[in-house]
Amino acid sequence: MILSKNSEVKGLIVKSIEGKPMNGDLLVKPLIKGDEMTLLEIHYQPGVGAPLHIHAHESLAYVVKGKVKMTVGREVYILGPGDVCRHPEGVPHSVEGVEESIVVEIKSPAPDIATFLGT
Repeated sequence: MILSKNSEVKGLIVKSIEGKPMNGDLLVKPLIKGDEMTLLEIHYQPGVGAPLHIHAHESLAYVVKGKVKMTVGREVYILGPGDVCRHPEGVPHSVEGVEESIVVEIKSPAPDIATFLGT
């Protein structure tokens, strides 16, 4: 795939991540997948997010709108629009909406969405 139009991508309601249940439903739009990376748009509601989990890939998370709380290892960060956070491979991390938010994540190497998102 070379082109993806956001308006044509169906959002997935995610109920778990890496087999761990969410504390609410999360909307994830898998925008595009390349050979080495994938790009997701994630919509967070206040208090809803991904519990502490570990991936076999690296993620870069860019906050487009709102505020989120990200935990990476033992560090906790509050991020707003324009802020970016890295989730290294193998490091426990979590994300939770502080307010209604949109976060864009790049994941590499490109994981199979079905293997880590429970829809």
